[in-house]
Amino acid sequence: MTPAELSRTVLRSVRGAVEEQELSVPVPARIVVEPPPRPGCGDYASNVALQLAGPAGKPAREVAEILRKRLAGSAGIVRVEIAGPGFLNFTLGDGALIALVRDVLAQGDGYGGTWAAQSPDGFGEVSGDAFDGVFGPVAGSPAGGAREAVVGEVLGRIDAAAGLGGRRDGGRPALAPVPYDLATLTARLGSDEARWVLLRPAAHDPVRVPERPVQRESNPRFRVQYAYARARALVRNAGELGLVSEPGDVGHPAAGDAVPAGARHASQPSPRHTTAAPAPSRSLHALQTLLATYPSVIDVAARLRAPDRVVRHLESTADAFFRWHDDFPPLPVGEQKPLAVHRARLALAEAGGTVLANGLRLLGVSAPAHL
Repeated sequence: MTPAELSRTVLRSVRGAVEEQELSVPVPARIVVEPPPRPGCGDYASNVALQLAGPAGKPAREVAEILRKRLAGSAGIVRVEIAGPGFLNFTLGDGALIALVRDVLAQGDGYGGTWAAQSPDGFGEVSGDAFDGVFGPVAGSPAGGAREAVVGEVLGRIDAAAGLGGRRDGGRPALAPVPYDLATLTARLGSDEARWVLLRPAAHDPVRVPERPVQRESNPRFRVQYAYARARALVRNAGELGLVSEPGDVGHPAAGDAVPAGARHASQPSPRHTTAAPAPSRSLHALQTLLATYPSVIDVAARLRAPDRVVRHLESTADAFFRWHDDFPPLPVGEQKPLAVHRARLALAEAGGTVLANGLRLLGVSAPAHL
């Protein structure tokens, strides 16, 4: 079950409670579900009961209990719990990850929105492997208006991804200025780095322009591009082994599965340098959550006029991909034979690459298959 499917399931429970007069409230247009703020609180959470409590004239926990009873036993949901003042916490079944991977791979370039089909410049129609071009300076960008030009262009694609087209609730955000025109910044940093530098900060935050771009793990743009390139390399290497991906159970790290500290390729980023390595189950859950919530991040970025939300989601996805990759090696190691678990892990790696590529294209940053 994907977050969108869970949202629709919760919405049906609200509609059913209203139709059967358990609740007397306007049925909301949509229900927001998102990862819980703390580990151990299920896979997803929703504050819908708190939102409905006032109109219903009931305590939020009473509303939550009405919905919990309706949701218990729903396909794909293992457990529904009430937390705090009335939050609903959902634990999904083992098939949730398999369904997510199938959904991402089936939608491909379209996962996260319809912008690929709507993009007037045809950018979204280019596949990850085929795309090796970059966006240059935006036509007509004013001198000193580098940030405004790039943010405005990317917000147009985010709107298309969110299905807004030309319809928006607000205009472009007020942005902290940048003392460069776009042509100068692009000549200094290259198109990819210039865009990342301009899009990464929140609107009110200043842009910090580096002296030069660096191709190493300390550069978040490089980490994201490298994670995508690594996903594509896994697919190529798997093909040489005759291994074809198939969504399924990715298993658990077994003795000998862990990648030795010295086995990592010298150019491969190691995000663990900033945080302690999570438990293997957490690395898998983190990657699953980030892939599943990518479409909702696009919606939020459109609503808040905040392309930095997409940038930071991609950075988190890339870091989670590398941690998961270390805990669950997608390809056989040493004398291991290709197994079903390797096919499942390869499919998850492909899904991760799909999300990274789609996000990079949305930002106008290249998704290179080789680095």
